[in-house]
Amino acid sequence: MAVLERLHKRRTSFAAGRDLVHQGQREQAAYILAAGWVVSYKIQPDGSRQIVDFQIPGDFLGLRSVLLHTSDHGIEPIVKIEAAEVMASDLLHAFAETPRLATAILWAVSRDEAMVVEHLVGLGRRDADARMAHFLLELGARLSLVGMGSKAGYACPLTQYHLADALGLSAIHVNRVLRKLREDGLVTFRNGVVTFEDYARLVALADFDPAYLDQARPLLP
Repeated sequence: MAVLERLHKRRTSFAAGRDLVHQGQREQAAYILAAGWVVSYKIQPDGSRQIVDFQIPGDFLGLRSVLLHTSDHGIEPIVKIEAAEVMASDLLHAFAETPRLATAILWAVSRDEAMVVEHLVGLGRRDADARMAHFLLELGARLSLVGMGSKAGYACPLTQYHLADALGLSAIHVNRVLRKLREDGLVTFRNGVVTFEDYARLVALADFDPAYLDQARPLLP
């Protein structure tokens, strides 16, 4: 706990819409998100954006980029956030001092990789309705781990443009899919709140199995 507290010592607020990390940036710090939401994304040569993931409180930001020395994606706060800046040297020192912490972070990184795999499957093989349902269910499961969501629903600051860039759909298509899911009595996303109207049927539609999130505690030595 003392090591974790030291990693949080450089805690700062960051405004929405201003990149925390730029794609291609070298030798930047990692961050631990304490409050708010951020988006990780890649910009294509034609200027289009593909959202890779959204991060919520408790998540590490830019960890892979710190270890590889160059960021392969950008990180942008969606709302005003609080995050602790963690230098690479401090992180490596913490790993050496507390192998249990290194193991826990390795577990978290492995979970993030599993989510990327699911997102790839969603983009390639799920139809739009199932893709949206799976995404909203995954966010709910993640938020429940930090006390910000439940099977009833959760507060969500994402716009239809965020959903479009994350799910490989147009904003118009996102609107149609959300309307269909609402009219089918499955889920409502309105005024920044996701409400699960029929959680069990939504899970069936998405074929959602949260096992890949591995919500059990990681095995530690």
